[in-house]
Amino acid sequence: MQLFYLPNLNKESISAEFSNEESKHIFKVLRKDVGDNINITNGKNLFFEAKITSISKNNCEVKIQNFKVKDKLNYKLHLAISLLKSNDRFEWFLEKASEIGISEITPIICERSERKFLNEKRLQKVLVSAMKQSLKSHLPILNPVVTLKEFFQKDFKDELFIAHCEEEPNKNLLLNSIKPKSSSIILIGPEGDFTQKEIDKAIELKFKPVSLGESRFRAETAAIIATHTVSIVNM
Repeated sequence: MQLFYLPNLNKESISAEFSNEESKHIFKVLRKDVGDNINITNGKNLFFEAKITSISKNNCEVKIQNFKVKDKLNYKLHLAISLLKSNDRFEWFLEKASEIGISEITPIICERSERKFLNEKRLQKVLVSAMKQSLKSHLPILNPVVTLKEFFQKDFKDELFIAHCEEEPNKNLLLNSIKPKSSSIILIGPEGDFTQKEIDKAIELKFKPVSLGESRFRAETAAIIATHTVSIVNM
């Protein structure tokens, strides 16, 4: 099954038109023709079945046949993760987290973060591609980059967790801390981890320190383990 993405589709849509780039892919690579059926999502939990009514290398138009409302995730997971030294590793995290199931991602700049910016347009494409590849109907929200200090100024109404590597007497496994069908925010630090000052501030703001296991993980691996752990709890 090939899945396409058109964010402006809704329940009232009767037709749609693809961009030049997507039309070219449908026409030249997939070799679709008039009368062929294709599947589309709007990234907001709707799946559409459509029939091609017109196609060329620069234009593809479809008629919406019907739609299905797909179940949302039965939990909300917002991961705030530090920018990483390697863009490739950050993109890998986004891809895998989207495939597993995540609601929202906020890239943060911590004291030990070595990178200060991201190509958000490229990262958005990574998320769309992962959504289509895994045949999901939900596109995770990718927020703009903020400093950890700015992130801490938000009004939190979720279960709050910070995963760090420092010894902590009250640190529990994330697996034993996450409640099913809950809304949670998990902080993941950079290579080199959070500073003690950052950890103390997070705890002051009611973030609960958690462990992801006995091993010491790369930042992007820790983020995937956190994402998968929340997914497992909600299976």
